[in-house]
Amino acid sequence: MSHNTFGHLFRVTTFGESHGPALGCVVDGCPPGIRLTLDWIQSFLDKRKPGQSRFTTQRREADEVEVLSGVMPGDGVGLVTTGTPIAMLIRNTDQRSKDYSEIEAKYRPGHADYAYEAKYGLRDHRGGGRSSARETAARVAAGAVARKVIAGVEIRAALVQMGRIVIDRSRWDWNEVDRNPFFCPDAEAAREMEVYLDGIRKAGSSIGAVIEVVADNVPAGWGAPIYGKLDADLAAAFMSINAVKGVEIGDGMASARLTGEQNADEMRMGNEGKPVFLANHAGGVLGGISTGQPVVARFAVKPTSSILTPRQSIDRNGQDVDVSTKGRHDPCVGIRAVPIGEAMMACVLADHFLRHRGQNG
Repeated sequence: MSHNTFGHLFRVTTFGESHGPALGCVVDGCPPGIRLTLDWIQSFLDKRKPGQSRFTTQRREADEVEVLSGVMPGDGVGLVTTGTPIAMLIRNTDQRSKDYSEIEAKYRPGHADYAYEAKYGLRDHRGGGRSSARETAARVAAGAVARKVIAGVEIRAALVQMGRIVIDRSRWDWNEVDRNPFFCPDAEAAREMEVYLDGIRKAGSSIGAVIEVVADNVPAGWGAPIYGKLDADLAAAFMSINAVKGVEIGDGMASARLTGEQNADEMRMGNEGKPVFLANHAGGVLGGISTGQPVVARFAVKPTSSILTPRQSIDRNGQDVDVSTKGRHDPCVGIRAVPIGEAMMACVLADHFLRHRGQNG
């Protein structure tokens, strides 16, 4: 009942807190014989780790992954999975718990402080404990393993909106994503974001963002009708990411503005004897099952709740207080949500691949 595990056949359990000695995950259900390297896993953690630019928290964590079980030396370079649980550990090395001493008895507005204490009768005020986005490092490590399970599927994500700045999709360039600190596919929008976020950061405030995740080469047939829908599991996975308040698949909310003629993804037979879709309003999923088109999802990340501007709240004794959060925080937590979104897409797809294989051979 502790709800620290997600997935059915590809199962991921995460553990650890923001200011504890370490955090990590156990991946169970990974097939044997899959080749891994530490460099492969580390490459995705490096995209998520803090302190890479002035636009993210300046907490300095190397986020170096240790693989404790579930692998053995392969032929030549690297490791090979054994089919047993893969345990991965990431040590915390730059905690500053004293930064949170002033809010030990105060509930930070917008944070999970009050909700956690209402549920458990206590809370870890040091960085939020288990509610901290620091937990997502473990998910990124699990996502790196998941990508190997679904080799051939390409998963990419990009930041497509920051506050009032929305990208121009006619300028979308996947190569641009790794050229700017925002993982933005529009170079011109990225330049605007730099000035925009600098102003927000210097004012001690924060801003939200929208992340788009795309999976190419997903075969038709993954997912299940009714209670095992691929898009439902994706929505749950993205909503489980800290600070996410909205998810849409394909056109999502914009579908409400379309007519039946506009929304239908019409089809024709292609030259290779396979159907060709003339649009992808459904985001690659129909009836909960993948169509063979790119699987497209977006999620909205709210502004970071930890800001310098004093906010009205209460304390544990029921007294009215003003809260100004000190410490090191992301002015736009959506930036580092990009590799997390990729990881969650990978984990869900790996789970559905194994489910599909288990039922259909």
